[in-house]
Amino acid sequence: MSGLFQNRYVRAILLSGLFLQIGIWVRNFAILLYVMDHTGGDPLAISMISVAEYAPIFLFSFLAGTFVDRWRPKRTMVWCDLISAISVIAVLLTFIYGTWKAVFFVTLISAILSQFSQPAGMKLFKLHVPAEQLQAGMSMYQTLFAIFMVLGPILGTFVFQSFGMVMAMVVTSLAFMLSALVLFFLPADPVEDKAKQPSTLWADMASGMRYVRENRVLTLIGLCFLASGLAIGLVQPLSIFLVTERLGLPKESLQWLLMLQGIGMIAGGGLTMSFAKTVAPQKLLIIGMLGNALALAVAGLSTHLWLTLAAQLFSGLLLPCIQIGINTLLLKHTESAFIGRVNGILIPMYTGSMVVTMSVAGMAKEHFSLVSIFVLASLLFIVGTLFIMPLARMQEGKQGESKEKIG
Repeated sequence: MSGLFQNRYVRAILLSGLFLQIGIWVRNFAILLYVMDHTGGDPLAISMISVAEYAPIFLFSFLAGTFVDRWRPKRTMVWCDLISAISVIAVLLTFIYGTWKAVFFVTLISAILSQFSQPAGMKLFKLHVPAEQLQAGMSMYQTLFAIFMVLGPILGTFVFQSFGMVMAMVVTSLAFMLSALVLFFLPADPVEDKAKQPSTLWADMASGMRYVRENRVLTLIGLCFLASGLAIGLVQPLSIFLVTERLGLPKESLQWLLMLQGIGMIAGGGLTMSFAKTVAPQKLLIIGMLGNALALAVAGLSTHLWLTLAAQLFSGLLLPCIQIGINTLLLKHTESAFIGRVNGILIPMYTGSMVVTMSVAGMAKEHFSLVSIFVLASLLFIVGTLFIMPLARMQEGKQGESKEKIG
């Protein structure tokens, strides 16, 4: 682990990620609370925040990934952070002197830019982190996200309630600028040989789709994404009913389930880091998928608070296995020249399938029991695991061949 911290790229990406998480969570909760104050909790206005956050994934992810593969990753990340910082201040001035509704554009602009910045960060990891350290590096990165799932809402609420919307936006902008500053001091990106790249944007996009289609590992990961997204989208909007219907508790008690899951994610990220070198990413992913399938089924069936809390904690402990396993597999089995396009194809598959089942979850609740919905989501996780099983067998086959050669 100490060797990983000696890598200046790892240190820079983690520190940049820290500042970005501060900015993102302060921004998200400040906007949420601000919109609730100005609309009296209007559901349509609040839902538009999610639209501004998720719509760019469908509209820009593949196109952004294609550009990322053509651009230099460090420069891309620095410019995205700087533009995000400037846009926050610009929109802040707009709604101070114009309409408060301009605040939605803060989320929209940042969400668009993140479609460029996130794959550029993965490309930087791929180029400058040794293959044997990728999984440990991803573990640390995901643990950072898990920590802010617990602390982020507290931080965002505190800044908004203590200092108001203007200061929250200033903190957001400053955090993005600090992220850009950290990345700015990395060595310049190497100049790529432009002669090797396709001549047009459309040719790049076509080659990216062909690359995913012809790569069996990426195809199976995509199918796993699809099944996982369908499962998560089905149960996420209905989690509140676990509290009110299955446990008979006030709706406010949901926060304790979510907090316990977040704590589990932090602990799970730390545990995964400790054995990242000894467990193959395929096995990590299988463990995480099967564990969450079990947790969903138990949570849906449970009528006891202690059992539901245990299921939430168990789910949180194993969620990092899914995130780290998938990210490591993507980095290991994707050439650096295709990381942006692969990310741009696979991520919308997960988000799209999640949005599809989110949109029908309410109707499903009217026709089916909560238990049956959570069991169905559990089965979808098991289906996703079946797509990953061939990858584990491929890994075992390679290990067997290498042992034979040594013998």
